[in-house]
Amino acid sequence: MTSSMPHPTKETIVKKRDFLGFQPLDAGKIIELFDFSAFIKAKRLDRTAASKYKPIEGKTVAMIFNKPSLRTRVSFELGIHELGGYAVNLDGKSIGVNSREAVEDIAQLLSRYNDAIVARLHEHSVIEDLAANATIPVINALTDLSHPCQILADAFTLYEKGLWKEGVKIVFVGDGNNVANSWIELAGILPFHFVLACPQNEEYMPDTTLLEEARRNSGSTIEIVHDPMEAAKNADVLYTDVWTSMGQEDEVAERLKAFSSYQINSAMLRQSKPSAVVMHCMPAHRGQEISAEVMDGPQSIIMDEAENRLHVQKALLVKLLNHEEYRKFHLTHRLEHVAKNLKH
Repeated sequence: MTSSMPHPTKETIVKKRDFLGFQPLDAGKIIELFDFSAFIKAKRLDRTAASKYKPIEGKTVAMIFNKPSLRTRVSFELGIHELGGYAVNLDGKSIGVNSREAVEDIAQLLSRYNDAIVARLHEHSVIEDLAANATIPVINALTDLSHPCQILADAFTLYEKGLWKEGVKIVFVGDGNNVANSWIELAGILPFHFVLACPQNEEYMPDTTLLEEARRNSGSTIEIVHDPMEAAKNADVLYTDVWTSMGQEDEVAERLKAFSSYQINSAMLRQSKPSAVVMHCMPAHRGQEISAEVMDGPQSIIMDEAENRLHVQKALLVKLLNHEEYRKFHLTHRLEHVAKNLKH
């Protein structure tokens, strides 16, 4: 007896989309994602409309967490729920990523159970292997190399506040870590002025490959400097992160000494433009990388960017899991824009 199930053809196979970083995107696609994020955010404010908007209803998302999390865990789980989906939370140590279970086996198994995978891991190679072996979308929720969801939310925050422009000067003060790497990767696509102020030691510098590629592919100005006060001059945005990331706990004393002059405080803020805003990806250590006065001050938009993780990631989930809905929004958006211009 032959099966009556049709075999997939070239026409029926849909190429899956992943979000491991910014490289597959161009500037136009990123701005499209920002516009959809604004739509998603506005929809949530209208509780009646939000309760009816379930573009990923019935879909399940496996979330693997090898690292502690607050914003990433809550924003993804809540976002999946609000969009009509269901989140399955998996502790990376319990499932034994790359120890008890091979990455390719995890990817293939979760692909049969779920519609997408969100992973917060250590080694970037592991998330690349997950994506290579999964038949469903894989989202990078942080690795030691990069944190694209965070930077997507940060850039969207500047965009919605009308602060994003080609010449915007964003100064990252501190360690050339995964967050700095993702800013550099974004600068390889969207043109802006990015300055990383970090100690000269090699271990505090950003990823060389990402830096070279961004400089080669972009119209952005990308600088690496070692004088934080000089870097802050005329900045539109001052940005920082913790000096000691997860997995570096045995380096605390050494890092406190190396970064002692890299604190964003009132003196540094005075070096920037009067209209400058302050950002931090959190968690924050008041009194170390940022003073309490600045973090809680009127120029801080730190909680705004933290909230926007929810809205941007919801937009990303719809883009990956219901691309027709995503396309429909942009088609409608363009038609409305044309109609508005015709009236004028």
